[in-house]
Amino acid sequence: MEPVYKRILLKLSGEALMGDSKRLGIDPQTVDQISQEISDIFNMGVQIGIIIGGGNIFRGLSASARGMDRVTADYMGMLATVINSLALQDYIERQKIETRVMTAIKMEELAELFIRRKAITHLKHNKIVIFGAGTGNPYFTTDTAAALRAIEIEADVILKGTKVDGVYDKDPIEYPDAVMFEKLTYMDVVKKQLKVMDTTAVTLCMDNNLPIQVFNLKIKGNLKKVVLGEKIGTKVYGG
Repeated sequence: MEPVYKRILLKLSGEALMGDSKRLGIDPQTVDQISQEISDIFNMGVQIGIIIGGGNIFRGLSASARGMDRVTADYMGMLATVINSLALQDYIERQKIETRVMTAIKMEELAELFIRRKAITHLKHNKIVIFGAGTGNPYFTTDTAAALRAIEIEADVILKGTKVDGVYDKDPIEYPDAVMFEKLTYMDVVKKQLKVMDTTAVTLCMDNNLPIQVFNLKIKGNLKKVVLGEKIGTKVYGG
């Protein structure tokens, strides 16, 4: 089977790198498994951009709620995403795949500064690109950064890997009777205030007709199934 997407933006939460551990940080076994799944779709010819959150290390919004200056907290959160990006790069390169980390904040010793044309060139030359430091601006989430980078690199879709099977009408972990949606429009997400991505990110996707596919990353093989067009998780799109 051929992939239905030529170029994707994979959005991972920082918590995804923790695995089943209750402790903050990075679980090597989990990161290795994720990198193998990414390797599988790369070897199918899919061009891959990745954005990772930093919530497994530091969450700016919650620190701000506890009294820390919001701008300072957000910059610390951006640095956490770079740590995660470097960790994932290391594991992907163990799969013999060239990978570049590009950041929205200058840190030449660690990563390249994000330049749109350079990122697209990397993708065309069969390199995986991991985008760190969000948008480089406080008050913007990694969801918004994912939507922005996906549009900039002309991705076909945002694939959002989560710990549940898709988008539900309420939290399925807390409510066993929660109902999962197979398809949603952008306006459905906004009006129902569903936790797919934040409103800014969803609006960006709506304005640029960029679909979002939400799926369970913890189930082995799901990423490959999504790329092959199987009905996995929830699809958010225009109509």
